[in-house]
Amino acid sequence: MRVKTIKKILQKKHDEFVASIEDEQVRNLVAKNSIITGGSITSLLLGEKVHDFDYYFTTGETALAVTNYYVDKFNEAHPGKQVKVVEDDTGRIRVWIQSQGIASEEDPGNYKYFELDPNPANAEEFVDLAMNVLEEESAEDKPRYRPVFMTSNAITLSDKIQLVIRFYGPPEEIHSNYDFVHCMCYWTSCDGELVLPNESLQAILARELVYKGSKYPIASIIRTRKFIQRGWVINAGQYLKMCMQINELDLKNPAVLEDQLIGVDFAYFQQVINYLRERKERDKDFEITAAYIAEIVDKIF
Repeated sequence: MRVKTIKKILQKKHDEFVASIEDEQVRNLVAKNSIITGGSITSLLLGEKVHDFDYYFTTGETALAVTNYYVDKFNEAHPGKQVKVVEDDTGRIRVWIQSQGIASEEDPGNYKYFELDPNPANAEEFVDLAMNVLEEESAEDKPRYRPVFMTSNAITLSDKIQLVIRFYGPPEEIHSNYDFVHCMCYWTSCDGELVLPNESLQAILARELVYKGSKYPIASIIRTRKFIQRGWVINAGQYLKMCMQINELDLKNPAVLEDQLIGVDFAYFQQVINYLRERKERDKDFEITAAYIAEIVDKIF
């Protein structure tokens, strides 16, 4: 697809999304301080279907205002599923969801982990749900761009919008948390410009996964599965890069392990995190071991 066409598509999507925001202050912040990046631009360049548009924000003020706005919207629509916003001393913004770690407008009892389904043909459906991806447009009797799914890191709206709240800042700062170079194309709402780094374009044309380093290398290794299923390739050296970064992590520290697992598609590992929390509450001297992780992973998966 041509660059000019992609810019028009992104601008149109952004304008529709912004127009749906009822609070004027939040609307103005989102209009000026948004970044669209990640897989949507890759899909448009390849002429493929866009699963969702990943939004990041250039300022902490915008990220916090957006999070508060949609958490309030979700709570108003679902009184029995109250969630709240937490901002820590480092400025990190989280959505706090009691017990399950996820909140959805659907019955949480119907939420499935795709690994638990006995029919492999259904795997892609559950992968998409776990990735917070909603293919369908809003039904006529429901408002567009409403919050439908939440984790601590992101808020998914209907109509293919995902608001990532874990990071904010200029594009180069956002992409310092990214892993694969092909995901680093971006569009900025302040000027409507589309930036396509040469290195990213080369990787996209070759459908090759090139690892640039990430704060969440465990997530990166797991993410390779979905790309390989879509026909992308990766060489052994890229896995070595990820393994070297994992080697620097203290995964026996529960806080570090939890932070790394939340970096993965959240639903996959929420039960692992819950097991560890419960065990630690029962036994303050408990230490995480590879054998114990293997035991609970086999139970869950």
